[in-house]
Amino acid sequence: MTMHNQERPAGWRGVLNRLIQLIYRRNGFNPMPAITASFAVLILVGSLLLSLPAASAGPRPVRWFDALFTSTSAVCVTGLVVRDTGTAFSTFGHVVLLVLIQVGGLGFMTFATLILRLAGRNVSLKGRMIMRDALNEDVLGGVARLMQWVIGSTFVVELTGAALFSVRMIPRYGVAKGLFYALFHAVSAFCNAGFDLFGGGASLTGYAGDALMCLTAIMLVLVGGFGFSALNDIVTKRRFRRLRLHTKLVVVSYFSLMLISFVLVLALEWSNPATLGPMPVGQKLLNALFQAVTLRTAGFNTYDQQAQRDCTKLICCFMMLIGAAPASTGGGIKVTTLAILCLTVRMVARGENSIRVFERRIESSVIQRTVTIVMLAVTLVFVDVCALTLMQPGAAFLDLLYECASAMGTVGISAIGSASLAPMARLLIILTMFAGRVGPLTLALLLTRKQNHAKELIQYPEEHVMIG
Repeated sequence: MTMHNQERPAGWRGVLNRLIQLIYRRNGFNPMPAITASFAVLILVGSLLLSLPAASAGPRPVRWFDALFTSTSAVCVTGLVVRDTGTAFSTFGHVVLLVLIQVGGLGFMTFATLILRLAGRNVSLKGRMIMRDALNEDVLGGVARLMQWVIGSTFVVELTGAALFSVRMIPRYGVAKGLFYALFHAVSAFCNAGFDLFGGGASLTGYAGDALMCLTAIMLVLVGGFGFSALNDIVTKRRFRRLRLHTKLVVVSYFSLMLISFVLVLALEWSNPATLGPMPVGQKLLNALFQAVTLRTAGFNTYDQQAQRDCTKLICCFMMLIGAAPASTGGGIKVTTLAILCLTVRMVARGENSIRVFERRIESSVIQRTVTIVMLAVTLVFVDVCALTLMQPGAAFLDLLYECASAMGTVGISAIGSASLAPMARLLIILTMFAGRVGPLTLALLLTRKQNHAKELIQYPEEHVMIG
């Protein structure tokens, strides 16, 4: 008997190792197809589980296409639904959704690392390099520790949120159901998914005046959408001037966008009788803040999104497309992408050759990737809206734009109601949610690969082109 056969693991570890061998090859880990395939397989498995009779609360099981939409929304941590989550699915279905949201929120690389650890295997050098780029780490040595910190801190934050939610949930639903509801909504909020179990598409509208519920949800959304790398940097260094440039940009851009959204929503919806108008001043401030935070891809809402003024909807579309921070549970083009874009405009306006911020210089390749990501995201939303106007001729254009921006940014709030979409329109939103979650991540991994700086064998002459 060879040493290889003697060390072959048995039982569940053997199964895990066989699954890992399908992902890892002798020449190393190939992230792009593996990440895309892992999300696709997870969505497919989730759709099959949600279409089982045991996952349905009614006498007839949920149709597979509706289960596919729900599974995609859960894995891509979006929150758009075509069936009422609270009433259409059973407890088993809710547990399936909880698992899909958790895995989809933390991402493939985190759970791949956890599976490797459970299987008794170490992450390869190439795998560590991929995780380093995905988590914005500078050295390979800190990747494994950061992954362990991500998993540990996630469960601590989610359990803390569940404990706070349970203060309201247990008196209302009883101990067992109240604890499960508290855990489900804590995970949904931290992963920026926006799924709720209250029924009737209510989301958190029933708690619009409850400071404990709203502030707890805000805290979970902020921590989940802030980015694990930036959070770890803040926890370890504590002082702003000692933070890395990435963390500084996340802090400034994230809270600047949140403040701008808060002021604009509060000003535009202050007197709207269908949203903030009837609320007391304190409740107006709380709900405007909640809306500003939920635009960072959270998906929960405390008032009717369709009842907003058109100007507010347009601003919300822009904010949803931006999304959360890199290496977070949220989606979108990311707040740092917008920050680099704004700094690029400032650089050109000043006639400078490079971006200088916080006594650091940003390399030109980052600017190129920024422009590429923005162009791809805007183009996809533009094509989606054009297609939806043909598929939904009676719908308002702004509501369709709201739906597309919500799907692309993996936000999950809807002004038209996803259930009202035609089958082909639902399929388009499924693809958009998948692209919003997998596309930017895959694109970022592809574009952050080390560039080949070798000189080209052929150099063509430059020529001036007029622009602007």
